[in-house]
Amino acid sequence: MRPNWTSVFRDGDGAFAAIPVIDVDVVVVGGGQAALAVGYYLRRTDLSFVLLDDQDRPGGAWRHGWASLRLFSPAQWSSLPGRLLSQRTDAEYPHRDDVLEYLSWYEGHYELPVERPVHVGAVRRGDSGLRVETDAGAWTSRAVVSATGTWARPHLPDHPGRDHFRGEQLHSARYLRPEPFAGRRVLVVGGGNSGAQIMAEVAPVADATWVTLEPPNFLPDEVDGRVLFDQATQRYRARQEGRDPGSAYTLGDIVAIPPVRAARARGDLGAVRPFERFTESGVVWPDGREEPIDAVIWCTGFGPALDHLEPLGVVGANGRVRTAETRSLDEPRLWLVGYGSWTGFASATLIGVGRTARATVDEIVAALGARD
Repeated sequence: MRPNWTSVFRDGDGAFAAIPVIDVDVVVVGGGQAALAVGYYLRRTDLSFVLLDDQDRPGGAWRHGWASLRLFSPAQWSSLPGRLLSQRTDAEYPHRDDVLEYLSWYEGHYELPVERPVHVGAVRRGDSGLRVETDAGAWTSRAVVSATGTWARPHLPDHPGRDHFRGEQLHSARYLRPEPFAGRRVLVVGGGNSGAQIMAEVAPVADATWVTLEPPNFLPDEVDGRVLFDQATQRYRARQEGRDPGSAYTLGDIVAIPPVRAARARGDLGAVRPFERFTESGVVWPDGREEPIDAVIWCTGFGPALDHLEPLGVVGANGRVRTAETRSLDEPRLWLVGYGSWTGFASATLIGVGRTARATVDEIVAALGARD
């Protein structure tokens, strides 16, 4: 990396201060699983690069998962390129802390050049490349890979009356454990795996109701994330080849990991259809019945965290960037990895992001004329 210096105006005291500007070939914005997978393949090239992580420790979004969070794929099917997660834990379905330890080890083992905590405020076009502006200085590069994920952009449905509800509202992104909800009247909203797992541990301590758009679809007990990924891969390839993908399990179906099976056996996972609106103290159900509610836990998904790309003018009204595979169509020096299927098939999963990261780095190498 080649540092130089520039002067900028500091608003706080009106003084000028010198901050470093560092030149590298590639800046990766992010420090979670997608960024690490990209870094793994970049280290095999002759490109200089850096990963800029706004967290103060390794782990990315996994640092913010609830305490009992478990993967719904076996460890050997939940790994980044180069080293299996199953070599770091004996758990069949790893817990959040298993993944955190694995990602921290992975980063150190492969000596990935992570700078933290560094908050990226903006990516702008410069005279000879892209300029990445942060609270720790600036980096200029010939390519930028955005790998910030979705945790920082939780989705809250605009349900009627939500802003007037005086009870507690918490997205699953901020949920940690069930104890704060003990003895309270709680709605868990969302029919996916996060909704099922959180409902499974809140129901024993609270007067909890699970609210889903449709009746939740539980997979057979022998079906886990490995089977889901295999079937999703087959459907993806069929679509790519113009064949009928057929019908099968989907990644939105609920995997019956042990805590979910136990809750189902207790009768704690019965779900009801959505309420019509909020009141100040609760909700109104479709039959007109009003019910007081103390708290709502939203398990309603996420959107891509792309505020840092706004200066480039590439983020559309749908919150996404137009891409060909992972490369931006409107800014060819920008790639995006790990936000969902629009940035690579299964690229938001531990097992799926490796393939996308490799293809992205291959494309960057070709674009920059580097060697791998």
